[in-house]
Amino acid sequence: MREIQFRQALNEAMSEEMRRDNTVVLMGEEVAEYNGAYKVSQGMLEEFGEDRIIDTPISELGFTGLGIGAAMNGTRPIVEFMTFNFSLVAIDQIINSAAKMMAMSGGQYNVPIVFRGATGNAGQLGAQHSQNFENWFANTPGLKVVVPSNPYDAKGLLKTAIRDEDPVIFMESELMYGDKGEVPEEEYLIPIGEARMHRTGSDVTFITFGKILKVADQAAAELEKEGISVDLIDLRTVRPIDYDAIMESIKKTNRAVIIEEAWPLSSISAELTYYLQRYAFDYLDAPIERVTNRDIPLHYAPTLIEETLPNAERVIKAAKRALYKD
Repeated sequence: MREIQFRQALNEAMSEEMRRDNTVVLMGEEVAEYNGAYKVSQGMLEEFGEDRIIDTPISELGFTGLGIGAAMNGTRPIVEFMTFNFSLVAIDQIINSAAKMMAMSGGQYNVPIVFRGATGNAGQLGAQHSQNFENWFANTPGLKVVVPSNPYDAKGLLKTAIRDEDPVIFMESELMYGDKGEVPEEEYLIPIGEARMHRTGSDVTFITFGKILKVADQAAAELEKEGISVDLIDLRTVRPIDYDAIMESIKKTNRAVIIEEAWPLSSISAELTYYLQRYAFDYLDAPIERVTNRDIPLHYAPTLIEETLPNAERVIKAAKRALYKD
């Protein structure tokens, strides 16, 4: 099977859906003439024209509102944020319009729109450009939140998101755009809300999503050298969450380590920890462990970035605590 980059998988997903449905449009900063800040929309202006690949002003609040209004009137916009850090400028439109319109209109209006772009740390970008908001958006009824970890999932999930009748938050990592993976040439879709088992083991369950899967996988590989096997679950979506997949794994391993890049308070890992202590208490043989971003803004210095973010060493230590091997 061919291997393509993460950015190319996203490009193929959008292009295929635009060929299939002429109501799909892409808008955002630099998506047209510049081919996208991360070259995700390379060549799309030439194929689909300026009526469907739309460069916007640097005004996230404005073009997000424009996209939502267009979605309510028969189109399927894809709104690209150069980074989800900039989505905060438009969060009122996302939360108070897109997410609530179906409920507020008594079902008269749906908003089939995708908000996509880069999330999280991408190196020395400082505190204002390195944040994770998956848990913020997942807190909102009316939104679906997708965080793929590889090119295959990115393409299949984005195609599904574009066809969805409700607003979808689709969060990528700038550090993954160049990652390569196997992606079929034939069409496929991946359902929103189904987790994927990345590794199978019997000693401890790792639960994660997005680019932090790489950290969890590295830790699992190191633990395997010590005879510790890991069930590694890639959630793929954090609203809805595939609780059934998590429960099946916990029943087997009886231990859990949850890894994510966001801050710890009110995070996805906090929600999962509550859920497991409530519904899997009788299966747990040890306290649930979490590995998250330290509870501080992310600094610029590489040494501080390394100390702040989840890494394999911290995950290994958490797994050994869960196994009473620390």
